[in-house]
Amino acid sequence: MAEPVTIARPYAQALYRLARERDALGPWQERLDLLAAIAMHPEVDRRVRDPRLTREQSAALFLDIAGEHLDAAGRNLVRLLAENRRLPLLPAIRDLYARLRHEAEGAVDVELVAAREVPEALVERITAALSQRLQRRVDVSVRTDPGLLGGAVIRAGDLVIDGSVRGRLQRLAQALGQ
Repeated sequence: MAEPVTIARPYAQALYRLARERDALGPWQERLDLLAAIAMHPEVDRRVRDPRLTREQSAALFLDIAGEHLDAAGRNLVRLLAENRRLPLLPAIRDLYARLRHEAEGAVDVELVAAREVPEALVERITAALSQRLQRRVDVSVRTDPGLLGGAVIRAGDLVIDGSVRGRLQRLAQALGQ
Protein backbone atom coordinates (compact mmCIF):
# COMPACT_ATOMS: atom_id res chain seq x y z
CA MET A 1 0.00 0.00 0.00
CA ALA A 2 1.24 3.49 -0.84
CA GLU A 3 2.41 5.89 1.85
CA PRO A 4 -0.17 8.52 2.89
CA VAL A 5 2.08 11.36 1.74
CA THR A 6 2.32 9.76 -1.72
CA ILE A 7 -1.46 9.61 -1.99
CA ALA A 8 -1.88 13.13 -0.55
CA ARG A 9 0.64 14.78 -2.90
CA PRO A 10 -1.58 15.02 -6.03
CA TYR A 11 -4.39 16.57 -3.98
CA ALA A 12 -2.03 19.14 -2.45
CA GLN A 13 -0.52 19.99 -5.83
CA ALA A 14 -3.94 20.38 -7.45
CA LEU A 15 -5.14 22.60 -4.60
CA TYR A 16 -1.99 24.68 -4.80
CA ARG A 17 -2.41 25.21 -8.56
CA LEU A 18 -6.07 26.13 -8.09
CA ALA A 19 -5.29 28.53 -5.25
CA ARG A 20 -2.47 30.18 -7.20
CA GLU A 21 -4.67 30.64 -10.29
CA ARG A 22 -7.38 32.25 -8.17
CA ASP A 23 -4.93 34.28 -6.06
CA ALA A 24 -6.26 32.53 -2.96
CA LEU A 25 -3.20 30.91 -1.35
CA GLY A 26 -4.04 32.25 2.12
CA PRO A 27 -7.74 31.33 2.12
CA TRP A 28 -6.93 27.79 0.98
CA GLN A 29 -4.35 27.46 3.74
CA GLU A 30 -7.04 28.47 6.26
CA ARG A 31 -9.50 25.92 4.84
CA LEU A 32 -6.91 23.17 4.99
CA ASP A 33 -5.88 24.13 8.53
CA LEU A 34 -9.51 23.85 9.65
CA LEU A 35 -10.13 20.56 7.86
CA ALA A 36 -6.87 19.03 9.09
CA ALA A 37 -7.76 19.98 12.67
CA ILE A 38 -11.12 18.26 12.27
CA ALA A 39 -9.49 15.17 10.74
CA MET A 40 -6.95 14.92 13.58
CA HIS A 41 -9.61 14.87 16.30
CA PRO A 42 -9.50 11.30 17.68
CA GLU A 43 -13.28 10.78 17.62
CA VAL A 44 -13.62 12.11 14.07
CA ASP A 45 -10.69 9.99 12.90
CA ARG A 46 -12.20 6.88 14.48
CA ARG A 47 -15.60 7.49 12.90
CA VAL A 48 -14.26 8.33 9.44
CA ARG A 49 -12.19 5.15 9.38
CA ASP A 50 -15.23 3.03 10.36
CA PRO A 51 -16.14 1.06 7.20
CA ARG A 52 -19.82 1.12 8.20
CA LEU A 53 -19.92 4.91 7.76
CA THR A 54 -20.97 5.77 4.21
CA ARG A 55 -19.05 8.29 2.15
CA GLU A 56 -21.95 10.71 2.40
CA GLN A 57 -22.01 10.35 6.19
CA SER A 58 -18.26 10.99 6.35
CA ALA A 59 -18.66 14.18 4.35
CA ALA A 60 -21.65 15.25 6.44
CA LEU A 61 -19.65 14.75 9.65
CA PHE A 62 -16.92 17.13 8.44
CA LEU A 63 -19.38 19.64 7.03
CA ASP A 64 -21.44 19.69 10.23
CA ILE A 65 -18.36 20.31 12.36
CA ALA A 66 -16.96 23.00 10.04
CA GLY A 67 -20.33 24.68 9.75
CA GLU A 68 -20.23 28.21 8.40
CA HIS A 69 -16.42 28.35 8.57
CA LEU A 70 -16.22 26.47 5.27
CA ASP A 71 -17.18 28.02 1.94
CA ALA A 72 -18.48 26.24 -1.17
CA ALA A 73 -14.98 25.38 -2.43
CA GLY A 74 -14.08 23.86 0.91
CA ARG A 75 -17.31 21.86 1.01
CA ASN A 76 -16.59 20.55 -2.48
CA LEU A 77 -13.14 19.42 -1.36
CA VAL A 78 -14.65 17.56 1.60
CA ARG A 79 -17.14 15.79 -0.67
CA LEU A 80 -14.41 14.82 -3.14
CA LEU A 81 -12.13 13.46 -0.43
CA ALA A 82 -15.03 11.61 1.22
CA GLU A 83 -16.02 10.07 -2.11
CA ASN A 84 -12.48 8.70 -2.49
CA ARG A 85 -12.16 7.76 1.21
CA ARG A 86 -9.29 10.25 1.58
CA LEU A 87 -10.51 12.42 4.49
CA PRO A 88 -7.86 10.99 6.87
CA LEU A 89 -5.22 12.42 4.51
CA LEU A 90 -6.18 16.02 5.24
CA PRO A 91 -3.27 16.68 7.64
CA ALA A 92 -0.77 15.42 5.03
CA ILE A 93 -2.51 17.42 2.28
CA ARG A 94 -2.33 20.54 4.47
CA ASP A 95 1.37 20.03 5.21
CA LEU A 96 2.28 19.44 1.57
CA TYR A 97 0.22 22.45 0.45
CA ALA A 98 1.97 24.63 3.06
CA ARG A 99 5.36 23.44 1.82
CA LEU A 100 4.47 24.28 -1.80
CA ARG A 101 3.20 27.70 -0.73
CA HIS A 102 6.33 28.46 1.30
CA GLU A 103 8.60 27.45 -1.57
CA ALA A 104 6.69 29.67 -4.00
CA GLU A 105 6.77 32.60 -1.59
CA GLY A 106 10.49 32.17 -1.08
CA ALA A 107 9.99 31.40 2.60
CA VAL A 108 11.77 28.90 4.77
CA ASP A 109 10.55 27.28 7.98
CA VAL A 110 13.04 27.47 10.81
CA GLU A 111 12.88 25.60 14.08
CA LEU A 112 14.57 27.20 17.08
CA VAL A 113 15.06 24.73 19.93
CA ALA A 114 16.31 26.28 23.15
CA ALA A 115 17.02 25.04 26.64
CA ARG A 116 14.78 27.75 28.11
CA GLU A 117 12.08 30.13 26.96
CA VAL A 118 13.44 32.58 24.36
CA PRO A 119 12.50 36.27 24.72
CA GLU A 120 10.51 37.63 21.77
CA ALA A 121 13.13 40.32 21.08
CA LEU A 122 15.81 37.64 20.66
CA VAL A 123 13.55 35.58 18.36
CA GLU A 124 13.09 38.71 16.22
CA ARG A 125 16.86 39.30 16.04
CA ILE A 126 17.50 35.66 15.10
CA THR A 127 14.74 35.83 12.47
CA ALA A 128 16.24 38.98 10.93
CA ALA A 129 19.75 37.51 10.89
CA LEU A 130 18.60 34.24 9.31
CA SER A 131 16.50 36.09 6.76
CA GLN A 132 19.55 38.10 5.73
CA ARG A 133 21.81 35.03 5.64
CA LEU A 134 19.35 32.85 3.69
CA GLN A 135 18.04 35.69 1.50
CA ARG A 136 14.48 34.48 2.13
CA ARG A 137 11.55 35.19 4.39
CA VAL A 138 11.94 33.13 7.56
CA ASP A 139 9.09 31.66 9.60
CA VAL A 140 10.41 30.68 13.02
CA SER A 141 8.80 28.20 15.38
CA VAL A 142 10.24 28.04 18.88
CA ARG A 143 10.21 25.14 21.34
CA THR A 144 12.10 24.33 24.49
CA ASP A 145 14.17 21.23 25.25
CA PRO A 146 15.70 21.21 28.75
CA GLY A 147 17.98 18.38 27.60
CA LEU A 148 20.12 20.93 25.74
CA LEU A 149 21.42 22.21 29.12
CA GLY A 150 21.86 25.70 27.65
CA GLY A 151 22.07 27.52 24.32
CA ALA A 152 20.01 26.65 21.25
CA VAL A 153 19.86 24.66 18.02
CA ILE A 154 18.52 26.23 14.83
CA ARG A 155 17.31 24.07 11.94
CA ALA A 156 16.44 25.55 8.54
CA GLY A 157 16.12 22.77 5.99
CA ASP A 158 19.57 21.19 5.68
CA LEU A 159 21.24 24.00 7.65
CA VAL A 160 21.79 23.19 11.34
CA ILE A 161 23.42 25.68 13.68
CA ASP A 162 24.18 23.97 16.98
CA GLY A 163 24.94 26.50 19.67
CA SER A 164 23.79 24.28 22.51
CA VAL A 165 25.94 23.43 25.50
CA ARG A 166 25.35 19.75 24.78
CA GLY A 167 26.60 20.23 21.21
CA ARG A 168 29.67 22.11 22.39
CA LEU A 169 30.46 19.37 24.92
CA GLN A 170 30.13 16.71 22.22
CA ARG A 171 32.49 18.63 19.91
CA LEU A 172 34.96 19.06 22.77
CA ALA A 173 34.81 15.33 23.56
CA GLN A 174 35.47 14.50 19.90
CA ALA A 175 38.42 16.90 19.76
CA LEU A 176 39.92 15.45 22.93
CA GLY A 177 39.42 11.90 21.65
CA GLN A 178 41.53 12.47 18.54
